[in-house]
Amino acid sequence: MSEGHQPFPPLPEYSDEERVKRARAAFERLRTRHSCRAFTDEPVPREVIEYAIRAAGTAPNGANHQPWHFAVIGSPERKRAIREAAEAEERKFYGADGDKPKASEEWLDALAPIGTDENKPYLETAPWLIACFAQRTGGIDEDGQTQNYYVNESVGIACGMLIATLHEAGLATLTHTPSPMGFLRDLCGRPSNEKPLMIVVVGHPAKDATVPDHAVKKKPLEQIASWL
Repeated sequence: MSEGHQPFPPLPEYSDEERVKRARAAFERLRTRHSCRAFTDEPVPREVIEYAIRAAGTAPNGANHQPWHFAVIGSPERKRAIREAAEAEERKFYGADGDKPKASEEWLDALAPIGTDENKPYLETAPWLIACFAQRTGGIDEDGQTQNYYVNESVGIACGMLIATLHEAGLATLTHTPSPMGFLRDLCGRPSNEKPLMIVVVGHPAKDATVPDHAVKKKPLEQIASWL
């Protein structure tokens, strides 16, 4: 064994049949995950969020620099400020104030089946918002200077693991990406070397929450995979 290394941790010794069974079970659970845009204000224990972020922190990443930070927002005042800032950007995106929309007509047409608009009440209603930041520099010691690598790829994988863990805990989520998002850095008190990538809204779905028919359509395996 090479110096500075340790043995790979043992994996369960499943039969092929058990591996297929477990992979299918994971798929069946994850296929029920959908973005939610109507939440209740029912509390969610902080410990659930902590473990979800711990899970995200185990994601593969460039040079093990772990170039991410998750700012968790629970205070009503801070959530309101984030909603106001996000909706201000969304009004520009949709042209809700009478100005020309920032979004192209093609983009707006693509969003039409989802039914989104500039109003984002869930940013205040849901018990938790997780602002996900990508650290351009910092390294494992977060010195603010060491170059990080494969930053967007690393943080994207971590966010996927975060969302999967929250779904496993029986919670609804939504990824919200207002553009630009510089206001998140200011409102969360994060340094200039961090780029906000998304807000993950977390909570319980409202009784009247719906999923657009368009969002249920998933590409079949033969369209998303090829075997060479």
